[in-house]
Amino acid sequence: MPRPGPRNLITDVEGLLVGHAQDEAVASGVTALLCPDAWTAGVDVRGGGPGTREIDVLRPENNFSKAHAICLSGGSVFGLGAADGVVAALSASGRGIRLAPTSPAIPIVPAAVLHDLGNGGDKDWGLDPPYRWLGIEAAAAADKDFALGSAGAGMGAMAGLAKGGIGSASLELGDGLVVGALAAVNPVGSVRMADGETFWAWPWEIDGEFGGKRPAPDAPTEAEPIPEDSKLAALGRLQAGANTTLAVVAVNADLTTAECTRLAMMAQDGLARAIRPVHTPFDGDIVFALASCARSLGEGPGRALALARLGSAAADTLARAIARGVYEAQPSEARSSGAQSSVSGGASGGASAP
Repeated sequence: MPRPGPRNLITDVEGLLVGHAQDEAVASGVTALLCPDAWTAGVDVRGGGPGTREIDVLRPENNFSKAHAICLSGGSVFGLGAADGVVAALSASGRGIRLAPTSPAIPIVPAAVLHDLGNGGDKDWGLDPPYRWLGIEAAAAADKDFALGSAGAGMGAMAGLAKGGIGSASLELGDGLVVGALAAVNPVGSVRMADGETFWAWPWEIDGEFGGKRPAPDAPTEAEPIPEDSKLAALGRLQAGANTTLAVVAVNADLTTAECTRLAMMAQDGLARAIRPVHTPFDGDIVFALASCARSLGEGPGRALALARLGSAAADTLARAIARGVYEAQPSEARSSGAQSSVSGGASGGASAP
């Protein structure tokens, strides 16, 4: 039976490292996912207001569809500078491709950002946004173990009206294949049902990893619509690009770029399982997919079936990661009691992380 890996983190996919850096005064941060060598990668964008960098390099028709790292950041367009820091840090350590013997190493670092500019932090940075240095720090901090909740790119995130954050999960499929997921959860939609306690992703929870709450037998199974006069509107969240869930799924299989793209597309269903509504005009939802190519899927008809299995597992694992991100961002007393205040759309009241 499939089970989470030893860490229940995306780093259960061997070789992948994750680092966070955040500025508490700014209330924002950066998360960098580092591959030991360039890994095959793909991407799928579904939100109506994405903010991205180096996305086209991952298209199957292009020449070098691999990534040395993926950079996720708060800060909206300013956060795209975090990838500069990750690129500089990797190049200084000799990681990247070389197009000439004397050229510096050129790391390929696709990036995506979420909007956290309205969360009350000090954004008066003038000509010196902090994100490049946060990118350098996140790359330096990369390790197999990393924090969940209010950390890295999830530092200033909100999920509806609840505190958002970084979540991660993994799944070992029992035959050597491993799937991992990481999400920076900042959607306009809710991750909880109308009771304000039960996560939409509850059917996929394993071992109470996000509280173990279950809906009442008569609980509504549809999300309430977001009213035009909701608190979200007052906070300026009902605008294109003002919210986003950024995600990365990773596997240890030998996928091609086209197969990684299909994996990312299938993994988007994890967002739909965990957030309602999702992929709205107000979100910039994006899923990256990485493949270490350490384990062969073989050839022939069975390969497509194996990819379908990986995609299904990636969607389940991403749904769990999203719920974990919000669960771990809540104060410890709220996590233990499950007490959350219900608001429109099933989102819970915002709270400070521990």
